[in-house]
Amino acid sequence: MKWIKQIYDCIHAHKQWFLILMAISLLFSYLAWLAYPETFKVLVGLMMIFTLAMILLSVFLMIRKQKIIEAVFQDFLSEPNEANEERLCRVSPKTHWSFIRRMGSTIRSYQAELNDQVIELADYENYIEGWVHEIKKPLSLMTLLLDNRSDEMSPLVRQRMLHIRDQMHGDVERILYFARLGAAHKDYIFEPIHVLAFCKQTVEDHQTLLDESGFQVQFKGEEMEILSDRKGLAFIIEQIIFNSTKYVAQNQNDPILEFETGYDRASEQTILSIRDNGPGVSEEDLPFIFDKGFTGGRGTYTRQATGMGLFLVSKMAYDLAIQLEAKSELGSGLTIALKFPNVKQ
Repeated sequence: MKWIKQIYDCIHAHKQWFLILMAISLLFSYLAWLAYPETFKVLVGLMMIFTLAMILLSVFLMIRKQKIIEAVFQDFLSEPNEANEERLCRVSPKTHWSFIRRMGSTIRSYQAELNDQVIELADYENYIEGWVHEIKKPLSLMTLLLDNRSDEMSPLVRQRMLHIRDQMHGDVERILYFARLGAAHKDYIFEPIHVLAFCKQTVEDHQTLLDESGFQVQFKGEEMEILSDRKGLAFIIEQIIFNSTKYVAQNQNDPILEFETGYDRASEQTILSIRDNGPGVSEEDLPFIFDKGFTGGRGTYTRQATGMGLFLVSKMAYDLAIQLEAKSELGSGLTIALKFPNVKQ
């Protein structure tokens, strides 16, 4: 089947020459009929055999030539240096040489620019990671002061300082994860996790953010065990918490953040639903909330909206094989369901 397609493609690509050859054969057949009517059938038979043989030989040589050109062209695309460019010129028709040389020059130019950009991106990533580690030092110092000098400040001031510290810590974690998105190797360690207990611990670590916004936290469902990476899962839950506190409606009474576990028997998946009673998301915005930079109508609730939090959540969830599902209606809060894969140990 492959050979038939190759023969068809070859004939179709050079059909004008084959048509000229057939036309010449018909012309000579007509001349043979005029000159030698008594031996016309023998001469025409020989002409047809010769024409067919020439067509088959031409097709064979063209296919062979095409395979050589394709192999050299593939080497040229893999490494478009001048040596491969000359090899491609030698096996190609001379009329194509100028195009090949222009193509090689253009590809090498773009490749040089790409290499420069890769180096700049690596330098930027190293700078960001270095900056993140440096900024953690004053954050640690702030924590030390808040723990050891809390008696020297009012409870309100201490709560506000803890709130600002946790916000800064969340921003730093987002920056660090975003800088590492393109890393080839990621240090995930998958281990059994009791999901409700893990959520409670994560909430405790960010209690000041929730207290500042007046959130009541509720836990529902049975304790379930999942297999995931602790740091990655904590990052996902933290970003969802930050998202809920960021988008809490102004003058909203009794904001609630609810964690609920469930099990889908059909897909054999453990589900963690995280629900708030905030402003919600409109129907037209909901399909895009995990897109990079998307803020939609909810962005009007706060000037801090960047559209990066849930985008990073979706990236981390993809790395951990967690399916995300969002449900919401405008004015009725947002529910994000984390569906963990069924892993048989």
